Amino acid sequence: MGKYEDNLEKNPANHQPLTPLSFLERAAKAFPDHVAVIHGGQRLSYRDLWKRSLQLASALAAKGIVKGDTVTVMLSNTPPMLEAHFGVPMTKAVLHSLNTRLDAAIIAFQLDHAETKLLIVDREFSGVVKEALAIAKVKPLVIDYDDPEYPEDAPYPKGERIGSLDYEAFVASGDDSYAWSMPDDEWDAISLNYTSGTTGNPKGVVYHHRGAALMAYTNTIHAGMAKHAVYLWTLPMFHCNGWCFPWTLAVQAGTHVCLRWVRARQMYDAIADHGVTHLCGAPIVMSLLINAKDEDKREFPQTVTFNTAAAPPPEAVLSGMADAGFSVTHLYGLTETYGPAVVNEWHAEWDGLDKGTRTSKKARQGVRYAALEDLTVMDPETMVKTPADGETLGEVMFRGNIVMKGYLKNKKATDEAFAGGWFHSGDLGVMHPDGYIQLKDRSKDIIISGGENISSIEVEDALYKHPAVASCGVVARQDDKWGEVPVAYVELKPGKEATEAEIIEHCRTLLARFKVPKAVVFAEIPKTSTGKIQKFRLRDMAKG
Repeated sequence: MGKYEDNLEKNPANHQPLTPLSFLERAAKAFPDHVAVIHGGQRLSYRDLWKRSLQLASALAAKGIVKGDTVTVMLSNTPPMLEAHFGVPMTKAVLHSLNTRLDAAIIAFQLDHAETKLLIVDREFSGVVKEALAIAKVKPLVIDYDDPEYPEDAPYPKGERIGSLDYEAFVASGDDSYAWSMPDDEWDAISLNYTSGTTGNPKGVVYHHRGAALMAYTNTIHAGMAKHAVYLWTLPMFHCNGWCFPWTLAVQAGTHVCLRWVRARQMYDAIADHGVTHLCGAPIVMSLLINAKDEDKREFPQTVTFNTAAAPPPEAVLSGMADAGFSVTHLYGLTETYGPAVVNEWHAEWDGLDKGTRTSKKARQGVRYAALEDLTVMDPETMVKTPADGETLGEVMFRGNIVMKGYLKNKKATDEAFAGGWFHSGDLGVMHPDGYIQLKDRSKDIIISGGENISSIEVEDALYKHPAVASCGVVARQDDKWGEVPVAYVELKPGKEATEAEIIEHCRTLLARFKVPKAVVFAEIPKTSTGKIQKFRLRDMAKG
C-alpha cells in the first residue's frame, strides 16, 4: 500500500454504484414541472414520471418481484416502456424488452430462457403473445396495456385483453413513496436483450447498471444533447434498450416524444409541433422523411440531429436529409455494446473535399465512444492488430465498460466472445491510418433490414423445409427503403417444380414477415469442392 492508499478506503460517502436510476431522481428534483414525456394528448412532467416509476416498482414488489427476477415487456414506444426502464430496475429486477416484430415461437423461447415472472403486453400484440404463452413453459403474471392514445387511423387493430390486470390500475395500486435503493453492485444486471442469433436460438445479452449509466453520459456527449433536448422516438425502445436513450434523456432533463408507428406525417408533425432536436433510426426512417408526400411535410426552424447506425447512407440521402433540415451522424455498434459505441467524428475540413473523397470518409464507421476504452481490428486467430493501412482485413474488437456482462446461461458463447480479453464483434473491417475503422463484411452473414437483424441461416432453414428445395443461399441485397433485404437463391430438386410466389408464401408460414425473402432467384448454387455454398458469389449475383 502506498501513501495514497493508506487509510483511504471506499465508504458510502465517497463511493456509490453507477446507475442511470439516479438521473431520473435528480431531474425530478431539479425540473419537477418540465415535460418529460409527450404521447398524443398526454403530458407527463418529470415529477409525474418519477412518481409513476416508483408506483410501478412498488406494484411489482407487491407481486413478489425481487432481485434477479425477469420482468418482460411487449410494448411500443409509449410511456409504459419508459416507466419500465426505471421502475423495473428500482426493484433490482431485470428488464427484458421483446422485439415487437417477433413470431410466437421465438417469443416463447425468450420467455422460457429468461424465466419471465411478469409480462406487460400492449394490446396491439396480444394475439402473438397469447400464442407464445400457449407454448411457453413459464406462466408469468400478465398485465394488459390499453393505450388511450391509440389513433383512429391505426395501421393495426387492438387485440383482446389476455392479462389478469390492467396496466393503469396496476400502477395506481403502487405507492409513490416506494423506498427504492441503489443496486448492490454496479455490475448487477439491469436489462436483457436478445440477439437475432446466427445459428440456433438467439443469445441473451446482459447489460449492467454501470454500462447503462456510462452510455447515458456518452450518448449525451456524442449526440450533442443540450439542456432540455427534445427526442423523437423513431428507434424501437426494445432495440438495445433504445440505445440506452430512455435513461439518457434524464441527464439533461430532456423531453421524450413517443411515437407508436413510424409514419412520415406524424414524424413531421412531432418535429414541427414539439421542437424535436434529436432522433435515431435506420435508413428506412430517413427514406420516409425525404420521400414523404408534400402534404405530409412540415417546415421547422431547428436543425435536427439524426443518428443512424446501419449501413452508411448514400450521398443522395445525406444531401436530401440536409436539405430537409437534418444533420446525420453515422454510428456503429452491436447489441453486445449497448447499441452504438463507435461514431464517425466528422472534421469540418472534410466538408471541402471532393464528393468522392467526402463520401469515402462518411462511409467509415469511425472511432470509439468516450465511454469505450479501446477499439481495434485484429487477426482473431493470432490476436495481433492488423496494420492501419485501410486494406488489411481483420475482426473488429471492443474493450471497455460498455461491453455486455455476457450471454445469459451460455458460458461457451460468452467465453468465445471474450477470447483473449477482447469482445469479438464477428464483423470484418479495416483500420485506416488516422485510426478510423471501416466495416467490409459481416462474418456472421447477418442481414440488417430496417434496423433489424435477420439471420440468413434462419431463413435458409425455412427454405429447406420446402419439399422442392435442394439447395439454397440467402444474402443481403441493397435496398433504398430498408437498407438491406434478404434475397434467396434456390436450386430445385430434380423433377420438382416451385414458383417464386409459392416459395415466399411457404416462408411466410415459418418466419416473421420482415425475415421473408423479398425475391427468390432459381439458379444453380455455387459451391466449393467440399460442397460449401459460396456466399461471396451469391452476394456478387445480388449486386448484379
